Amino acid sequence: MKTIGILGGMSAASTQLYYSELCRLTRARLGGLHSPQLLIRSLDFAEIEALQAAGAWTRAGAMLNSEAQALERGGAEILLLATNTMHKLADRMMEGVGIPLLHIADATAHAILQAGLRRPGLMATAFTMEQQFYTGRLRAAGLDPVLPDPSDRATTHRVIYDELCKDIRTERSETAFVQIAGRLADGGADCLILGCTEVGMLLHQGNVSVPVFDTTRIHCATALDRAMA
Repeated sequence: MKTIGILGGMSAASTQLYYSELCRLTRARLGGLHSPQLLIRSLDFAEIEALQAAGAWTRAGAMLNSEAQALERGGAEILLLATNTMHKLADRMMEGVGIPLLHIADATAHAILQAGLRRPGLMATAFTMEQQFYTGRLRAAGLDPVLPDPSDRATTHRVIYDELCKDIRTERSETAFVQIAGRLADGGADCLILGCTEVGMLLHQGNVSVPVFDTTRIHCATALDRAMA
C-alpha cells in the first residue's frame, strides 16, 4: 500500500474524520488488523482561520506549500488536503511538489456523475459556495451546482466555524441544516454535496431527502483506491 500524506488540522474535527474513515475502509477491504499507511501533518486552525478572515491567502498558500513539501520528504506518495475550503490554494500548495494531490472536488464530481446525477446542492463555507475555485471545478466536470440563498449561506458558514469546527453539535443547528437541504431539493437539486468536511456531522442520508455525497468519505475512498492500485 502506498503511503497517504494528509495535510489536516483545518479543522481538527475534520482530520479526525479522515483518520477514522481511512482506518474503517482499510479494515473493510483487507480485514484482520490491517490499517492504512499514513503521514499526518495537522496545522493550528486558529492561524489558518485568521489568515482566511484577513484575506491573507498568499501567506496561507506559502504555509500549505511548505507543509506539502515536508510530507513528500517524509515519504508520502499521495497527498490529501483534508479540507474543502483550502483547495482554493491547491495550485499554490503543489508548486514544486512531485507527488499527486487527489483533489476533493474532482473526486466528488466523479462520484456524482457515476450516479447519473447533475444538479448537486452545495452546503459548505462561504468561501467554497461563493468562489469559483470549487463551483467552477464542478461545472467544468459537467455539473450544475445549486447554492443556498444568501441567508442560508450565512447560517451554514456560521455553524461550520462557530460550532462544527469546535466539535459542537446542537439539535438546533441540525434542524437548520436539514431545512436548508430541503430548500435546495425544492429548488431543483437532485443530490446534496456535504461540501465542508464537517457538514457530515449534522447531515446524512437519514435526514436528507435526496442522495447525499459526503466529500470526506468520497475523498478517503478515492485515496485508498489509489493507494492500493
